[in-house]
Amino acid sequence: MRGRLVFILITVLLISFSCRNSAKRNADFVFPEADSVPVGEAEKLSAEAIEEISKNITSPVEIANLLQVLAVPYSPDYLASSIDANKQPTAFDKALTLGILGADLGYLNMYEKTGSSIDILSSIRKLAEGTRVGQFFDFETIKRLSLNKSNLDSLLLLSIDSYTKIDKYLRDNERGQLSSLMIIGVWLEGQYLATQVVKEYPDPILKDRIGEQKIILNDLIMLANPYCNRDSEFGSLCKDLQIIKEKYRDIRITYTLGEPKSVEVDGGLKVEQTETSVVEMTDAQLAEIIEVTKIIRNKLITNN
Repeated sequence: MRGRLVFILITVLLISFSCRNSAKRNADFVFPEADSVPVGEAEKLSAEAIEEISKNITSPVEIANLLQVLAVPYSPDYLASSIDANKQPTAFDKALTLGILGADLGYLNMYEKTGSSIDILSSIRKLAEGTRVGQFFDFETIKRLSLNKSNLDSLLLLSIDSYTKIDKYLRDNERGQLSSLMIIGVWLEGQYLATQVVKEYPDPILKDRIGEQKIILNDLIMLANPYCNRDSEFGSLCKDLQIIKEKYRDIRITYTLGEPKSVEVDGGLKVEQTETSVVEMTDAQLAEIIEVTKIIRNKLITNN
């Protein structure tokens, strides 16, 4: 649900596959006409909006849960197995790859593939240390929890705490672009996972979740915008996000408010607004999103 946090992953940020309610959202979402805003305003937006954008990003664990409900079998073919953590020369490469592998790790743990999880965890450790954020990971505890299939909740909580600290540290030390890259990497890998699955298992629920990424993508573009002119690597990534955006432009998402409901929070009742969404997306539009996602994701995981 839109408005929920975020940095959940089994050692990395978690990705987005639901976007629901926001008081600021129109009933019919369209991309803003302008594809960019002044750099000064973008920097301000990035600093102020990062927490809200993070709250709009849910976990690959959530998409993995959906896949299990749909009886989609585990497949190693979906993973970014070609990535070599030792061949990521720049901070840009390390941060983006950290997000991508984090999404894969969430998928592996939901399917209880602990052996493969430990392999990816080793790569994540190298990347985290390479970006000078390794101090925020208790790798031995994470490894132990990964091997114990009954401790998934504890693993998630530990990961949330780690990434909350990482995000604050990076932004406090003027390295916010690395946090943005991790978020983008998580989103892109989750998008790839969902689009590959929907080709073989064309379930309408999964199709809708992919269509709803139009909203999340707009947030990610705003998040990346302050850094698009930073260097050629970031410039290329920003262009890639714009290419995906063009494939989403004509997809329509409409929302209808439902009846409010009361939920218990910390021993008290809280009223939450419910809503339903309708995604208008043709098979041809979905096919284009599947293809462009595959091209861009595969380009980014190619070893340097």
